[in-house]
Amino acid sequence: MTMPRSPHGPTFGPEQFRRIDEFDDEIFYDGPRLTVHIDDSALAAVSEIYGNRIRPGAAILDLMSSWRSHLPETLHPVQVAGLGLSRVEMENNPALTEIVVHNVNREPRLPFCALTFDAAVMTVSVQYLIHPIETFAEIGRVLKPDAPFIVTFSNRMFPTKAVAIWVNSSERERVALVERYFDESGVFRDVEFIDRSRRPGPPSDPIYAVLGIRE
Repeated sequence: MTMPRSPHGPTFGPEQFRRIDEFDDEIFYDGPRLTVHIDDSALAAVSEIYGNRIRPGAAILDLMSSWRSHLPETLHPVQVAGLGLSRVEMENNPALTEIVVHNVNREPRLPFCALTFDAAVMTVSVQYLIHPIETFAEIGRVLKPDAPFIVTFSNRMFPTKAVAIWVNSSERERVALVERYFDESGVFRDVEFIDRSRRPGPPSDPIYAVLGIRE
């Protein structure tokens, strides 16, 4: 049987977003992980991307937030709302001005009003989304027009919690997958890929970013 196609490629099926560990995400993240998941050079590359693409003084939404937001101090954001699963982790994040405990895999609709934020970031977490199109559309809803949404990721993951389509894709295929999430959400334009996988210095974790601008 041939899989029906969308303008962007084969239609996604539910099996592509299954995970080895299908227990509630809150169980997996019950104990706080006050650690970073990529190395220092990769973190610096993430901060550089955010610093170059987000205007200073912005109201920022940090999605699937943790104990660090990796936003450069030069941004001086007026607001950083952290949305994630672990209150303990987010309470240890000095960048956050607001903490919202919310599971986007259970409820993609975000608990914010439309047109609230000047920018949104998702750092090394996109591989865990089981409703990515709905989630990206919701992010677009809460962003102001012309606001950037920046998704950064590496080749690291918790393999039991990453969705099947991500686990079974190459690094370049993962970039195309995130680009497709932006396209199929229907609310972003000027989708752009940024490659920071090769940087001066010792070998380090690769960093990729895909960003879109809210229409």
